[in-house]
Amino acid sequence: MQFKYSIILLCFLILVACDSFYKENNTKNQPIGIVIHGGAGTILRKNMTPEKESNYRKVLAEAIHVGYIILKNGGSSQEAVEKTINIMEDSPLFNAGKGAVLTADEKIELDASFMNGATLDAGAISGGRTIKYPISAAIKVMVNSPHVMLSGEGADQFASEQGLQIVESDYFYTERRINSLRRVKEAEQKEAQNSSLEEAFLKNQRYGTVGCVALDSEGNLSAGTSTGGMTNKKWNRIGDAPIIGAGTYANNKTCAISATGWGEFFIRSVVAHDISALMEYKGLSIREASRIVIHEKVAKLGGDGGIVGIDNQGNIAMEMNTPGMYRAHIDNEGNLTVKIYKDE
Repeated sequence: MQFKYSIILLCFLILVACDSFYKENNTKNQPIGIVIHGGAGTILRKNMTPEKESNYRKVLAEAIHVGYIILKNGGSSQEAVEKTINIMEDSPLFNAGKGAVLTADEKIELDASFMNGATLDAGAISGGRTIKYPISAAIKVMVNSPHVMLSGEGADQFASEQGLQIVESDYFYTERRINSLRRVKEAEQKEAQNSSLEEAFLKNQRYGTVGCVALDSEGNLSAGTSTGGMTNKKWNRIGDAPIIGAGTYANNKTCAISATGWGEFFIRSVVAHDISALMEYKGLSIREASRIVIHEKVAKLGGDGGIVGIDNQGNIAMEMNTPGMYRAHIDNEGNLTVKIYKDE
């Protein structure tokens, strides 16, 4: 009898050891990766000064390194996405947080969303006016409320109750965004006489979002997107950024996606989820699925923009049908890539 129990105990210990070995090996072999974007649009070399280009590349590199260090140290993709986007929300260069554009009535309306690929939990806010870090508010909605999306005053109130940083609206007003709004309004009044340069400028005011997708050492994917929306937007317009499945989607079975572009078309195309669906149901790679959705779906409807994505094996996509998209990637080995123009 004692011999029998000894055999059982030995078998149990072997199973435990094998399980531990598998988990340890699995963690070591599991790749990590992170990809970000800072908006897509008519981004041309001829319109970019060396100083301005350097500033964009610097902030993109700074932001993505924050997330990569979190992942490298065994942190979650959720934390990596949040802290990376926070850096871009702090920068006046991007249309999110501090750099958010102004509405037609010269107000701030902030949108953001987040999705957890392991659980398919999600959170979003739209029309916030006092939240310093909208992406953090979206995550709080996911974690600490029974809802997926909160809007307007309710989103601000919830963020305050959650202890997030609340700021006066003056914090968001920058000379650049004030001038942009003034220029758009002036161009609207003389629409028939607009030059090609003015038309390009006006078109560019439809875009502007920051986003991040990440894969952590546990194999979990996360995606987040944050934006100030469209310059001169009216009637509390909401774009794709806070809409799960349109601007943001993550699923451990497939990929994590964050989109940027002309929001109305990205909503109609359900861009982020469609990429995941093509991967899950048709077995396509993340690059092929992204190409199809951006070039064969969004573009044919008349929309433009781009996405960044990462799949559950660390493969990435940075797809666009615009002349440029601010973007960066750090792979499993720590190699950094920062790009702005489409032909890079």
